[in-house]
Amino acid sequence: MSAGVKSYAAVDLGASSGRVMVGRVSPDSVELSEAHRFPNRPVRVPEGLRWDILALYGGVLDGLRAAGAHCGGRLASVGIDSWAVDYGLLDADGALLGNPVHYRDARTEGVAGEVWATVPAAELYAATGIQYAPFNTLYQLAAARASEQFAHARRLLLVPDLLAYWLTGEQGTELTNASTTQLVDPRTRDWSYEVAERLGIDLGLFPPLRRPGDPAGTLRPQVLAETGLAGPVPVTAVGSHDTASAVAAVPATGERFAYICTGTWSLAGLELSAPVLTEESRAANFTNELGLDGTVRYLRNIMGLWLLQECVRAWGGPDLGTLLREAATVPALRSVVDAGDEAFLAPGRMPERIAEACRASGQPVPGTPAETTRCILDSLALAHRRAVLDAQRLADHPVDVVYLVGGGTRNALLCQLTADACGLPVVAGATEAAALGNVLVQARADGLAGDLAALRGLLVRTQPLTRYTPRGDTGQWRAAQARLAAR
Repeated sequence: MSAGVKSYAAVDLGASSGRVMVGRVSPDSVELSEAHRFPNRPVRVPEGLRWDILALYGGVLDGLRAAGAHCGGRLASVGIDSWAVDYGLLDADGALLGNPVHYRDARTEGVAGEVWATVPAAELYAATGIQYAPFNTLYQLAAARASEQFAHARRLLLVPDLLAYWLTGEQGTELTNASTTQLVDPRTRDWSYEVAERLGIDLGLFPPLRRPGDPAGTLRPQVLAETGLAGPVPVTAVGSHDTASAVAAVPATGERFAYICTGTWSLAGLELSAPVLTEESRAANFTNELGLDGTVRYLRNIMGLWLLQECVRAWGGPDLGTLLREAATVPALRSVVDAGDEAFLAPGRMPERIAEACRASGQPVPGTPAETTRCILDSLALAHRRAVLDAQRLADHPVDVVYLVGGGTRNALLCQLTADACGLPVVAGATEAAALGNVLVQARADGLAGDLAALRGLLVRTQPLTRYTPRGDTGQWRAAQARLAAR
């Protein structure tokens, strides 16, 4: 390893795959390489949809072994990020009580109304700033608390904290991910004790809060033996909600920017210094999640490339590059759907559901995979436009540029359509933004990098960026939005 360069392993778990990346960082450089990638396949069992957490942990161990091979068995640190809201329950001996429930499981159907009967939706938003989504941890807990499993639970660990516990034997609750539970006050950056008390939720189930950069233990001797790593290897708390890590890796040079983190979900919004807790913000379904260094991720959840992923699965896995080239020849905005509609949340029959939505709104029904793909990409770009415009208005925070990071950066058509729809330049940054942000927080905790602005400056100097300039005016996008609003 070159002098002044250290290697960090980023465990980055997405809803459809996991990866372990190695980041080599010095005060003036950052390089990211993939050590190991593995599938994340949820399993439907008689009681519902579950995460295969043991397979994920096995993938993490395999990845750490591969990461060690990349750097002579020596890692300066390990950090873990994943999707939000889901958790595992531990018994009094620290053993896991069953596989974590998948957020797309049907158990929370109708639960929100029961919660709101005790704490009305407007009061809940004013206290926590978290948008309504049926899978929020709060509603999962309300659905689970009458179960036998919950009765035996003595500890609750969000998914990245659960994996960190298995690696180190130490427990904690990382703050950026905790903020998605709808149990944190974004003003105090601590638990919302009043909400928990009114809903009968025991916050003692959660271990103490950690902040990004805090120590999270060291790899257990058994883990070192299994992975071949030379100890001690610390585990560092990062922005363990993958969106928090991805936003940290947005290559912004000022404050007048919006971001879109694209993948299975699209998370589109602004980085603010304080939450927006107005009733208008709640009605617009914006969320106030916590980010690095006292920031707030003010954003809207959009269904994202999940729509295309499910269609590709239903079509038997056609070549994506060919499909996108064919979609580019389909007339623009022929048909659009609401990419935030809960009707698209569950897996299965996605092409048919998109066709049904177009038919119900009186639009042409896509007849080929290319037409359906174009409908999806136009719909996502339209949803990105709405989120960026609404966020600026609600937060009184104008922007000059949109940064797009994550898996969608590989999709040049989506990037260009987003620029066209927003009427703003789009700068596409790192595809593996969550892993990159994960690594940079570890390096900062290790003394190799400065504040958030310094981290982003390092990215601007070292990462390839692609700029998309908007074409034409936004009139056709306004018209498409009017069609959706008239449904």
